[in-house]
Amino acid sequence: MLDLAAAFIALTTFFTYINYRFLRLPPTIGVMLTALVLSLIALGFSALGYPVLETEMQEIVRRIDFSSVLMTWFLPALLFAGALHVNLDDLRSYKWPIGILATGGVLISTFVVAWLAFFIFELFGWHIDFIYCLLFGALISPTDPIAAMGILKSSGAPQPLQTTIVGESLFNDGTAVVLFSILLGVLSLGEMPTLGGFGLLFAKEAVGGILLGIALGYGVFYLLRQVGEHQPSVMLTLALVFGGSAVATHLHVSAPIVMAVAGLIIGNQGRKTAMTESTRRYVDGFWELIDEILNALLFALIGLELLILPFGWLHVVAAFLLGGAVLLSRVLTVAPMIMALRKLRSSADRQITRGTVRILSWGGLRGGVSVALALSLPLGEERDLLLNLTYIVVLVSILLQGLTVGPLVRSLYGNEPEREAADAH
Repeated sequence: MLDLAAAFIALTTFFTYINYRFLRLPPTIGVMLTALVLSLIALGFSALGYPVLETEMQEIVRRIDFSSVLMTWFLPALLFAGALHVNLDDLRSYKWPIGILATGGVLISTFVVAWLAFFIFELFGWHIDFIYCLLFGALISPTDPIAAMGILKSSGAPQPLQTTIVGESLFNDGTAVVLFSILLGVLSLGEMPTLGGFGLLFAKEAVGGILLGIALGYGVFYLLRQVGEHQPSVMLTLALVFGGSAVATHLHVSAPIVMAVAGLIIGNQGRKTAMTESTRRYVDGFWELIDEILNALLFALIGLELLILPFGWLHVVAAFLLGGAVLLSRVLTVAPMIMALRKLRSSADRQITRGTVRILSWGGLRGGVSVALALSLPLGEERDLLLNLTYIVVLVSILLQGLTVGPLVRSLYGNEPEREAADAH
């Protein structure tokens, strides 16, 4: 296990260096692209009769349980680290677009993508039960909070848009994981629950996650007020993340929602009233470093997954059609919500800036959570197909949308994003 961790960390460090020294792309995209290129080089050498590099890299990737590593270790820490720096007052100001996108938006997107995917699968001769189409819709609907945060901050998007996309991304992972878990239960039981039963399961995991996040967040907040040193403070936040995730798993509530809520409490009230200036610097620095390291490891792993996924050109063509379906569902979700909010003139002046629909639609990147959920599907032909397609959709989303959302923002707001953001208020 230690050899595996050492090899993977060394590889990721190499990718990070290459990006920093030569590519100078956004860190997450640069690391993933470097890993992807190395994977293609390994496959190329293997095709020429030199399979050593591919074999060694495959051995590393196969021994890593992507789904377990991401959902148990990476995602809770990344969501907590992201929420730690989100201003709760800003989040309240944009609660309507965030709330609608993170809940109703995920539900609508799931069903729209499922119907479109059903017809696309039939077009390619893949006869997939509709429940698998729903599972695909649920796993591909959440936007990636990790990629969104870094890219939007560096692109100079107005603050209302940054807050909306980041706030949505923090919570829609939890919504999507809950919905996916319910649908997975339907698949295993072979029967659809009643609407009331479905709502009860959803409320248990989602509302339960919010309540547990509040309880754990305020519990650690109280403990932070009793200590004045940075070392126990950092350890308390570390225990909150991993201990809290374990508790959430045992209680069958949404761990991503728990961590997002707890992170908001510690990042706002905890940082303001329970920490000294010195402690704040240590806590912020620790979680910023954890965030950057885990981001690099996660996106390196996404790039290396290419080595163990056997797909052909037919999968690539189908994935591009599915990517278009996902983008269409995003537009169909975002545009009506924006138009409805614009009719409420009292809030629209603050919340809706020029180009909002385009940026919310194009900036909704898909990421590692989708791949992790696809990996957790039951073994079978449907899992292999959905995993391959999900992987390609995620790759294209991160590379194409991730590299172009910055230029899109700059084309809309020029060099004065701060002035645009001020005008929005």
